[in-house]
Amino acid sequence: MTGFIDFLSTLGFLQLSVGNLIMIAVGLTLVYLAIRYEMEPLLLLPIGITAVLVNLPLNNIANWPVAINPPANIGDNIFKLVSYMNQTYGPPGLLDIIYYLLVKTEIVPLLIFFGLGAMTDFGPMIADPKTALMGAAAQIGVFVAMLTALALGFNLHQSASIGIIGGADGPTTIYLTTKLAPEILAATAVAAYSYMSLVPIIQPPIIKALTSPEERKIRMKQLRPVSKREKMLFPIITMIVIGLLVPSAAPLIGMLMIGNLFRESGVVERLSKAAQEELMNIVTIFLGLGVGSTMRAESFLTTQTLEILGLGVVAFASATAGGVLFGKLMMKASKGEINPMIGAAGVSAVPMSARVVQRMASEEDPGNFILMHAMGPNVAGVIGTAVVAGVFLALLG
Repeated sequence: MTGFIDFLSTLGFLQLSVGNLIMIAVGLTLVYLAIRYEMEPLLLLPIGITAVLVNLPLNNIANWPVAINPPANIGDNIFKLVSYMNQTYGPPGLLDIIYYLLVKTEIVPLLIFFGLGAMTDFGPMIADPKTALMGAAAQIGVFVAMLTALALGFNLHQSASIGIIGGADGPTTIYLTTKLAPEILAATAVAAYSYMSLVPIIQPPIIKALTSPEERKIRMKQLRPVSKREKMLFPIITMIVIGLLVPSAAPLIGMLMIGNLFRESGVVERLSKAAQEELMNIVTIFLGLGVGSTMRAESFLTTQTLEILGLGVVAFASATAGGVLFGKLMMKASKGEINPMIGAAGVSAVPMSARVVQRMASEEDPGNFILMHAMGPNVAGVIGTAVVAGVFLALLG
């Protein structure tokens, strides 16, 4: 009889809590959205299915807590941290290793930026540098969401991590949150990637509310050709200038620009292709598994999570509005030569937000092609969000 009771104690069914069941349902919902509607499937699928796994009791694949307060003498020393966690919480599971050694140490987010750099063409922004101002203007969404989070009672570190969702850049959100507020990483990551996939739904109503049909029909002059020399000098100069002005942003910007130099140099095509494909695929898997491992009932099912998801909408909406309004200002300054809609692409979400702008322009005028113009603020938004994250780290880290 005792043996039977001991056997029953090993069954996960008897250890399931209501919270576990809810989180399993949340994970399966993310899996459904990724498969059925292809909503950011490369990340929502691994995040969702991993969320299901970590909420199955007694599986020992994730034994360490997400948010911890280690002794002060440990600091940022990862080896001391791992030793402390091992002594305090026991041997790590596979997902603990992925999260603590690859995600929390910034390795995965930085490698993703490296891959993004190898995939990004900064040509449209180089051809028309003033469009970068719209990418900067869209960062207002970061500060609107941050101030709103502070008003709701989040601390400064959490508010900065929530605000960066407005940059529509998942890796930057994860990079900043793991440094400032790891206890809300799951919520900010899910919000960032979920709303990125909803850009075609969130942005059009805001753009239409702030622009007239005549403004949306504005045709822009064809961009000038950009030389190979310009494309090669851009990542080098950008890395040096931003690295000197905002050292905290140097890791993100540096990896982005190194990847881009690989692409534009034309002499390391094998490495550039590997960064775009094999490396990007591997680190994306690790990122999805690492973030999904943080979606445990005890840390995810809080009122804070619902507030963060709501603030994500505020961040995206205000970023879109900020970009469009600045676009209207530039339209007037240029005497109608700039279509204000391209400002909405400043929220980053490359290239989805630029495609949204192009689709809306085509609806008003089928012959209007402004995709490449929208790519200027689009890629500028990536740089802008990384710089803002660096400023937050310098002030709060």
